[in-house]
This record gives sequence, structure tokens and C-alpha cells, in this order.
Amino acid sequence: MKPMYKRVLLKLSGEALAGDKGFGINNDVVNEIAVAIKKIQEIGVEVSVVVGGGNFWRGRTSEGMDRTTADYIGMLATVMNSMALQDALENIDVQTRVQTAIEMRQIAEPYIRRKAVRHLEKDRVVIFGAGTGNPYFSTDTAASLRAAEMEAEVILLAKNVDAVYDKDPKVHVDAVKFDELTYLEVLQRELKVMDSTATSLCMDNQIPIHVFELSTDNIIKAVMGEKIGTIVR
Repeated sequence: MKPMYKRVLLKLSGEALAGDKGFGINNDVVNEIAVAIKKIQEIGVEVSVVVGGGNFWRGRTSEGMDRTTADYIGMLATVMNSMALQDALENIDVQTRVQTAIEMRQIAEPYIRRKAVRHLEKDRVVIFGAGTGNPYFSTDTAASLRAAEMEAEVILLAKNVDAVYDKDPKVHVDAVKFDELTYLEVLQRELKVMDSTATSLCMDNQIPIHVFELSTDNIIKAVMGEKIGTIVR
């Protein structure tokens, strides 16, 4: 079977990397993600990744904390996750580069668009750390921005929930699952897919968002174009 996409951007939440632990990095989960990335790369798909930092940092710890400072701490958390994923990938012989929006040359390359594209063309996985490098922008927005810059055909949004619902399915038993949505429906109904800035960026650049539950099988199914989760387009 032929994959549906040639180039994808995988967006992972920081919480997903924590697994059942709820905090920090669960090596089993990270290794499973690495195996999934290797499998889709082996069928000819170019992969870039944006990781959140919620397993280490969830924004301001108190009202007295400066928002900008809190956001920068969150960006550093995403770099820790990026490095852990890079290590897991390289342990299974997948060439990987971490590029960060904030320069930290001793541990990663600075983000340079042309260089990132070249890495993808050479079958290297590129992990983008430190969000957009700017406070007040989420890693969702970073994923949308990098997907547009890399000319990715889709954002694979791997979450802790299996699809998009009209309300939280863990709280409401009558929550309705969506198979497909438009960008405007997501924005108007304030559905928790990505934040509004990220969704608008995807809408402007016509990048579909495929939301599904994080697992090796699901990442492969999404790349093959199988009907799982929710597609926003």
C-alpha cells in the first residue's frame, strides 16, 4: 500500500510523552513513538515533529509570575522532550536533527527553514523545539507555522483522546464524536482541537488537521489515509 502523504508534521502533546506517569518522560511511550516514526519513514514519508512541554510545565505557577517568563520556561521544556525523542530515534538508527527557535548551539541546530527542508529531503527526521521562539504563542501555533514552512501536506495531531467531540467525552457520556469538521466549525464552536491562532493559520494555508489517539498503529493508519479520529479541513 502507498502512503497518502509524502511529507507530514506530527504534533505530540507533552502530556502524551508522560504516559500514565502524568509527569516527566515515560521511556516506553517515547520508544513506541520512535518506532512509529521509523515505520512511516520506511514507507517513504518525510517526517517533522513538534512536541509540547506540558509534561514538565503548564504555564504560570502563580498569578505573580510574569507570563513571558512562564512561556520561555515552557519552551525549554519542549527542548527537553525533543532531545529525549531524538535519542530514542537514534537508538533505532533513524537520523534525526533537533532545531530550536531559541539558539542553544551546544545541543541543537538553530531553526533555519532551508536547512530543515534539506534534512527532510535527505530522509532525516526533524524535531522542532522551543515553539515559535516567542511568548504568547502555543506549540499548536508552532506546529501550524512549521507545517506551513515545511509545506507539509497534513498535521497529524496525536492526542490522549481518540477524536474531536462536542464536549469532553471523559466527563459527558452523551458527547458527540465528529468524523469531519471545517476550520470555521472548529473556530465558531470553540472546539478544543488546536487554539484559534493555530486553526486560523491552518485554514489560511489549507493544511488539514488529522486528530487521533496516540499509538504506533494509529500514526501508521493516519499516514495511509485510513478513517480514524477526526479530520479538519
